[in-house]
Amino acid sequence: MLRRSVIFCLALGLLVACEDRRPDREVWRFAIEETQGSVQDAYAQRFAELVEERTNGEVEVVVYPYGALGTSDQLTEQVHNGTVSFAFASPGFLGKLIPAVQVFLLHFVMSEDEAVNNRALRDPALLSELDRLYGAKGFELLSVITEGWMAWTTNEEVRRPEDFEGIKFRVMTSPLLLALYSAYGASPTPLPYAEVYSGLQLHMIDGQVNPVFAIQEMSFYEVTDYLVFPKHAQFYTTLMAGSELLGGLSEARRRMVAEIVEQLHGEIFDVQRRFNRDRLDIIRERKPDMQIYELTAEERAAFRERSLPVREQYVEMAGPEGRRLLDVLGAAVRRAGEGAPPD
Repeated sequence: MLRRSVIFCLALGLLVACEDRRPDREVWRFAIEETQGSVQDAYAQRFAELVEERTNGEVEVVVYPYGALGTSDQLTEQVHNGTVSFAFASPGFLGKLIPAVQVFLLHFVMSEDEAVNNRALRDPALLSELDRLYGAKGFELLSVITEGWMAWTTNEEVRRPEDFEGIKFRVMTSPLLLALYSAYGASPTPLPYAEVYSGLQLHMIDGQVNPVFAIQEMSFYEVTDYLVFPKHAQFYTTLMAGSELLGGLSEARRRMVAEIVEQLHGEIFDVQRRFNRDRLDIIRERKPDMQIYELTAEERAAFRERSLPVREQYVEMAGPEGRRLLDVLGAAVRRAGEGAPPD
């Protein structure tokens, strides 16, 4: 019987059943959308450390990296049915279920100052609106975090929308992202994340967009010549749990989770900054001839102008909830920036 149980665990590739054998510990499963060593992994590991510390080891948090429990869509389903306790869900995937959350995919909506954006993500009015949207689908939103500025890597220099003409540019499968890069003049090309490197190497695509830590981690810089910071958007993800799971916790445990999440919002902001800075240094060291630059304010303005019509496309897709969330987010960014010292 024991041998059969072990085989069952190995067949799943997870050892989930085996991990739950300790009767003296409660197990919380935490699934991330990225690999070990990523920003999400750093958050989840720190979350696990704090939970075990504050429960005196009564609760064990097991972290599952990308692919261990299935696709992002499957993780969302598992959170809903209680199989997974906590999970990150990025707007590009969660937007199928909650269309309004794709507001975080839009370009030039947030501040150019990432510290302002980080404060905006804790805005009570914004969190209240997101709580309502997530709650309607049986989820409880815990936090929205940034993983750093999105950057372009290309084989051609891109400083104007006209430079994008004819460039096959890899984006996630999102109608909004397809519309945005079409507006910039590129030929947006959806491609699975795992195929981006080979796609660049074989010239199936000419460029892609990701945070710097992912560009380094996946070696996309090896097969492109330019790394561009347009400061058009950051990569955002949301941390959520199932409403039933959190509702079943004691008041003390719920308060503990809320306190840890609040603490980590500040910590992970510093972590992602360090990750992206250090990974950029690695890229410079390993490929010294890589052309790395940031668009000027004038250059950014040309892209911003082309991006504006896509906001209306977002509103048409997300409906009144999308319009409201876009307005609430804009107000949160303005409040966060009022009187704030430059970062």
